[in-house]
Amino acid sequence: MKKSTIWLLVLIMGLTFIGLLYLQISYMDAMVKMRNEQFDEAVKRSLYRVSKSLEWEETRRFLDEDIEETQKKLLSSLNRDGEEVTQLEYIQKDHFSIMNADGTISNFEFKGYTTDTIERRVSISPRHGSNTISSTSKAMQDILKGQYLYQKALLDEVVFKILAKSSSRPVMERINVKKLNDFLKTDLQNNGLNLPYQFAIIDKDGHLVYRTRDFNPEKDKDSYTQILFPNDPPSRLNYLKVVFPTQRNYIFTSIKFMIPSFIFTVIMLITFLFTIVIAFRQKRLTEMKNDFINNMTHEFKTPISTISLAAQMLNDPEVGKSPTMFKHISGVINDETKRLRFQVEKVLQMSMFDRQKTTLKLNELDANELISNVVGTFTLKVEKFGGTIETALNAEDSMVMLDEMHFTNVVFNLLDNAVKYAKDGEPLHLVVRTRNEGDKFELSIQDNGIGIKKDDLKKIFEKFYRVHTGNLHNVKGFGLGLAYVMKIVKDHKGIIRAESEYGVGTKFIILLPLIKNK
Repeated sequence: MKKSTIWLLVLIMGLTFIGLLYLQISYMDAMVKMRNEQFDEAVKRSLYRVSKSLEWEETRRFLDEDIEETQKKLLSSLNRDGEEVTQLEYIQKDHFSIMNADGTISNFEFKGYTTDTIERRVSISPRHGSNTISSTSKAMQDILKGQYLYQKALLDEVVFKILAKSSSRPVMERINVKKLNDFLKTDLQNNGLNLPYQFAIIDKDGHLVYRTRDFNPEKDKDSYTQILFPNDPPSRLNYLKVVFPTQRNYIFTSIKFMIPSFIFTVIMLITFLFTIVIAFRQKRLTEMKNDFINNMTHEFKTPISTISLAAQMLNDPEVGKSPTMFKHISGVINDETKRLRFQVEKVLQMSMFDRQKTTLKLNELDANELISNVVGTFTLKVEKFGGTIETALNAEDSMVMLDEMHFTNVVFNLLDNAVKYAKDGEPLHLVVRTRNEGDKFELSIQDNGIGIKKDDLKKIFEKFYRVHTGNLHNVKGFGLGLAYVMKIVKDHKGIIRAESEYGVGTKFIILLPLIKNK
């Protein structure tokens, strides 16, 4: 599949997932807003009903007190006219109702007296005739009936006067906290809000008059406020504040069914991205393996061709007559065979690293001494190409736990790379330095070769990766050397990094832990 096709699929699927996530988030946000609005409306409606209930409760109480007081005054006036009441019984009741502004109905009850159980003695005065019991009872009922019919007609005015009178009293004398809590609970449940709440009563100056045990004044910003007794004068207004501690959880329960859908969408998006990354990685790995096969074919073809040519020369009778020529051809075959074996070993070595962890034989070694031996051996090869090696082994503490064979290969590979990537027409100059960097042993190998571009510098430690040199095959290898170096350094619990400037040269730096810090 072409790279452009993959990127097109990535773009389409990416936009699809982003659009889907946006729609889900927008829907959840709209649901939360709508739920908040419904909650606010229900709470405000409930608090308004509570306020009205308190007003009517206070009005009912005052009306009952007024009725009782009026009846007492009436009976007292009858006694002063010479009548003695010995027994009363409430058996006649008059009812009347008042419709409120919000459509609710408040019922009032008037209790009258019967005459059948009134026993009294009536005095006869010169100015009056004999009053019978029935006529006196009838007169009493007419008076009460007329009085309360008049009160019923003027009920609005009566209520207003009662509330005006009651507003001068302290609010806690006007409110029964238990009834207030019952009103709140009932009205909230009627509006579908069956969740815990806390409330407080606050005066016009913001001072707490009463609060429930768990009411937190710091949560005023999340509270709902309602005026108690709205008909009170502005200077005497009191407020009811209600807080719902679980409001947020209550709101988000309305969208909890969307959360699994959102999570599944995110998982699908992550899986898609992971799949795309794997696809690109596999594509890159395929390209590197193809490059590896091409390089391996070239690397194997050269020694095989040389061995084949040498074998043909051995079949020439003239060669057999010349011991010098025979020895030379035998040496060529031996050298090319070693070269071929070395390449095969490198491939098998990296294959082994893929299957299992490298087994290192660590010993306490002087890294300066080991590096000095490798440089001494490699000097002849550098001088063969007209180059020089400068050493500055300045590390005072160079005792490190090393696998001698593998670490020797690491240093050899880095030096060999410097030779491979030397500039044409310019003598190679290598600088090998060691020093102590804090609690680490630092080895740096710097050359003046062709350098590495920034894009390639990020990938040089990847297996099979080789810096492109066009169709030229002057640089041999499979792209395994630096991958091997990276693995060995990591197995030694060390760090390796590369610094390079294209056209100037490259510097490899290795940091290894000292023995005293282990």
